[in-house]
Amino acid sequence: MWPDLPFEFNVIGTPVSSQSVLTAARQEWKARVAEAAAGALPEGAWSFDEARLAVTLFYFPQAAMTGDIDNIVKLTLDAMIPSVYLDDSLIDRVLVQRFGPEARAAFSNPSDTLVEALGEEDPILYIRVDAVPEEAVF
Repeated sequence: MWPDLPFEFNVIGTPVSSQSVLTAARQEWKARVAEAAAGALPEGAWSFDEARLAVTLFYFPQAAMTGDIDNIVKLTLDAMIPSVYLDDSLIDRVLVQRFGPEARAAFSNPSDTLVEALGEEDPILYIRVDAVPEEAVF
């Protein structure tokens, strides 16, 4: 069985840039994401292998982020192979946003997983995997 969509989970910690020269830090971040994803998946769930997917990444740092937000995407998406999807070429849409500690966003109907991220004191990355929406882009 495939996991129900949307599929959400949180990863506590500061995402590592794909451009980091610290190989160990990159591997540790990927392992942390993979472990969080596997822990949130229902037992016996299959990886997506054909669905067209959209991924949302909301980063909630506890201090001003000095790096570029786009540098955290690749390692995070790669870390979900093969537990969530078999290939990241299945991803058609990525939404990435950081919310600084001084300016938390108001969400109209947050899921329990997002509420958990909003209440976390440590840096946290909220991840949502969903089907690509059918609505027009513009």
